[in-house]
Amino acid sequence: MLTRTYMTPESNKKLVAYTPMLHSRLMTETTKFRDNHFRPLCKSLDTKPPFPLSAERSDLHLDGNPSIDRPLFVQFCANDPQVLLDAAEYVAPFCDAVDLNLGCPQGIAKKGAYGSFLQENQELIYRLINILHLNLAVPVTAKIRILENKERTLEYAKRVLSAGASVLTVHGRVREAKGHKTGLADWSYIRYLRENLPKETVIFANGNVLVRGDIGKCLQATGADAVMSAEGNLYDPAVFAEPPAVGEEGTFYWRAKDGRGGFRMDDAMRRYMDILYKYVLKKPAPVRRPLYIPGQAAVEALTETTTEDNGEPPRKRVKIDTYTAEPAPAATTNGTLKNQEKKQEKKKKFERTSNPNLVAMQAHCFHMLRALVNKHHNVRDALARSRAGDIEAYEEVLRLVESVCEGGMREYEATGGESWEREVEEMERKNGVVKTDNANGEAEVETFETTLTKEGDLEDGKLTTEPVSEVSQPNEAYETSVQAVRECRRPWWVMQPYIRPLPLEAVLKGSLTLSKKEMANLSPEEREKAAAMGAYKNMDIGTQPQGVSKKEAKRLRKEEAKAAAKAKNGKVEGAFGKENVKEGETGEKEAVAQQPAVNVTVEKKVEEKVESTIKVSAPETAA
Repeated sequence: MLTRTYMTPESNKKLVAYTPMLHSRLMTETTKFRDNHFRPLCKSLDTKPPFPLSAERSDLHLDGNPSIDRPLFVQFCANDPQVLLDAAEYVAPFCDAVDLNLGCPQGIAKKGAYGSFLQENQELIYRLINILHLNLAVPVTAKIRILENKERTLEYAKRVLSAGASVLTVHGRVREAKGHKTGLADWSYIRYLRENLPKETVIFANGNVLVRGDIGKCLQATGADAVMSAEGNLYDPAVFAEPPAVGEEGTFYWRAKDGRGGFRMDDAMRRYMDILYKYVLKKPAPVRRPLYIPGQAAVEALTETTTEDNGEPPRKRVKIDTYTAEPAPAATTNGTLKNQEKKQEKKKKFERTSNPNLVAMQAHCFHMLRALVNKHHNVRDALARSRAGDIEAYEEVLRLVESVCEGGMREYEATGGESWEREVEEMERKNGVVKTDNANGEAEVETFETTLTKEGDLEDGKLTTEPVSEVSQPNEAYETSVQAVRECRRPWWVMQPYIRPLPLEAVLKGSLTLSKKEMANLSPEEREKAAAMGAYKNMDIGTQPQGVSKKEAKRLRKEEAKAAAKAKNGKVEGAFGKENVKEGETGEKEAVAQQPAVNVTVEKKVEEKVESTIKVSAPETAA
């Protein structure tokens, strides 16, 4: 519903919303599950409703409401055809299609035997889709992931369509691509399906849609009929919306000096809260001050002194909150809150709620405000403390968001954009990115022991890597998110996508280590590249020195790390035992402490097995 607020009445008709994935068995078993996850009526959905619904019904609620929540596809996971049909009959009168999710890659899907973990059982998939096709009054659709090659993916798609799916949504990633291993979606698979399936087949493309500009690129590259965005829509609910014309930004859009911009976070969160007040809490939203418009004069806060009627000495008037226009809590003579009021405030509890619209608030806000809370930790902490149903706490978060957004935009204007440029430089410095100029004067960035050319060397989403140290990467091209981050980055008061590091980048940063099984499945070239980028920690093949067993190589690495730690703490271990070296000691122990060579490679140690773990440059008599 938040996304729809950014659309025009005409474009809203082209926007299809999907529900979260509903568990078909639970949907049929309990009224409570239906109340918490699909609530089309003001009362509980105790029995299957008639189809079609009467046009005069006045008890319609949120889900599937024709005036606010259509077109709508209801999405299920399932592994039993009859159970899926029973669940679908509860929702059919309130939606435009029922979708079978065959793309979920999460562990819970593996445990429950649904989602992408059904793709090995295509006979069952056929029966799940076909029973809906034969018995439902609304169309059935399906979402799949690609398989290991295009030919098998085409066979899979044909099987799904033959069962009766009216729309085929294709996620251009394999089942294993999730978390740090997400990587890029392969649009060429979707293009292959487009070219080899009947022309009348309706295909939705999914994957790699970060910003609005990606929608046109995806449609052109894949030939699909529409584009689906899931995670991208969570971080930027306005990803499908057209930006306003220059001069018509108002309070909902911000535009930089260079013309680039985005939809503002303060406006987005206010819209989100207003939807909850209107449709969930059923009460009017509080009166709020207008949002800041760039160039607007600052609102002066009252700080003049006054004398109280109760005989207190003159003191500063309590600062008026520019958001609520109400004074802060009264202070005692010593300037602190009354102890009793303070205790009551701490003990104040809010009724626990199971309303899914309120339970999901915190996660939704963390997604939408990700860039902002990364900088403003007071907002992050206030949001983390907010509990489901505590609407006053979320109003306080909104007040903080509006305040910091206004401050950020004012600072940008006052400095002519330099404040944001400095923040970008600081972020890149913390991430190990250093701007340089090459001999031709072209801009480059150096990161992760590798020089990544910013311009000129980018081809097919890859950048050329050049080794800059003795322990370096192979001189090959590998996929990087550096360019995407630079293109999508906006000031933190603007909604923007979250760009995950690509798998090899995650390996290089240390946030991902490949398992032995994963390394064994790589080709020799991929294994060599992954090893050079840090995956050697879990490698089974090709990482230990020649003539040394895997077990011995692992032991030596542990010894090296242990020895380095001891040397750092002033402890030296030699061939004849341990010595603690204290500052200021003289004589033989000082000789033992002379610069132990802790940086000894595994290969060096193998050649010198009979020598000490750490080679000590001292006379033998020093021991």
